[in-house]
Amino acid sequence: MTKHHSRPVLLIAGGGRGIGAATARLAAAHGYAVAVNYRSNAKAAQALVDELNSAGARAIAIGANAADEADIERMFEETARALGPVTHFVHSAGITGRNSRLDDASADTIREVLDVNLYGAILCARAAVRRMSTRHGGQGGAIVLLSSIAAVVGAANEYVFYAAAKGGVDSLVVGLAREVAKEGVRVNGIRPGTTRTDIHEPGRLERVTPGLPMGRPAEPEEIADAVLYLLSDAASYVTGSILNVAGAR
Repeated sequence: MTKHHSRPVLLIAGGGRGIGAATARLAAAHGYAVAVNYRSNAKAAQALVDELNSAGARAIAIGANAADEADIERMFEETARALGPVTHFVHSAGITGRNSRLDDASADTIREVLDVNLYGAILCARAAVRRMSTRHGGQGGAIVLLSSIAAVVGAANEYVFYAAAKGGVDSLVVGLAREVAKEGVRVNGIRPGTTRTDIHEPGRLERVTPGLPMGRPAEPEEIADAVLYLLSDAASYVTGSILNVAGAR
């Protein structure tokens, strides 16, 4: 067994910050080789990768727009060249756009939120299946897509367009899981509740925290624990599932 293939290879779209970064750290600690994709913040992604490598992990950073087909293909190919074929994939690339009612939202905001959260997730999942599925000569694998509790609660007066995009992610999880269930690929989703990351507009976290059932937001590590479970062999019969990690919301 070559060193490239001696450990599972995880690619995280949107891995440089927040939940993605917490997932990268936890996966590296569990023996995964990790490719951290980022769109704009190269400094944060490189700092994370340096931290993981200095701790003895194998990690790389890849700049790519995870809502662009050519960039997605390059992201998977660069990962395979550096670390070995992708065996695990997490889609954690997400933006909410400016908080507003729908009737105050610009078409550009709506389009960008749909592109990053849903269109990008679909193209990334397609790329992962093309490499993992036994139908394509792959060895199987696991895919985890980050949805949001917004998909269930609707996020009225905040960003219903984001909620709608994440509702699409939920449908993608269920349908794709059934499509590839006999091909060695598991597909699951996670709906985080309000989490302490920089996805929020300034002041939003403080504004909404008093209304949360547990009186506090999730920490990114609490979401990452659930991601790692769904990626792992401990979840070998779990596919097409969407796990709420939302503190009773």
